[in-house]
Amino acid sequence: MIGARTVGAAVSLALVLAAFWGAYQHGRSTMDVEWQAKNARQASAYQREREAAAVAVIDWQEAEQARRRALEEQLHANDKTYYQELTNAQNDQARLRDRLATSDLRLSVLLATPGGGGRVPAATGAGGMVHGAPRGELDPAAAQRIVAITGDGDNGLIALQACQSYVRQVVGRY
Repeated sequence: MIGARTVGAAVSLALVLAAFWGAYQHGRSTMDVEWQAKNARQASAYQREREAAAVAVIDWQEAEQARRRALEEQLHANDKTYYQELTNAQNDQARLRDRLATSDLRLSVLLATPGGGGRVPAATGAGGMVHGAPRGELDPAAAQRIVAITGDGDNGLIALQACQSYVRQVVGRY
């Protein structure tokens, strides 16, 4: 049979194993609590980082929108300025064409004199003298064509200035 010693040794071994098992379980639960606390701190730090990044992106978007609105307002103001310049140039051209059509204004050109030296030719013909230089008057239709050509050139220069200004503003902003 089993002796009392054997039973005592078995009971002692069972008590020691139970004590070790309890200590192991207690240590494990303590480690679980520490791990959970550490995990919660990391999750909280990560959440704060994400919130800070989101705020930074929102601030950047608002700044970009403000810059875009400012650029659009400036471009709109410049458009108004160049449109006004174009309108003024077209009005000036229309007045000039009207004056040419009503014979209120005549265009003339300098005439080349034979032999140079500013001598007056023997026959002046359709030309006239302005400040001592011989001049010839242009046909009104030719004068109208010249004014139209210069008007187109003026319109082109005004449009070119507007385009250059636009590019400078857009490129300068970015």
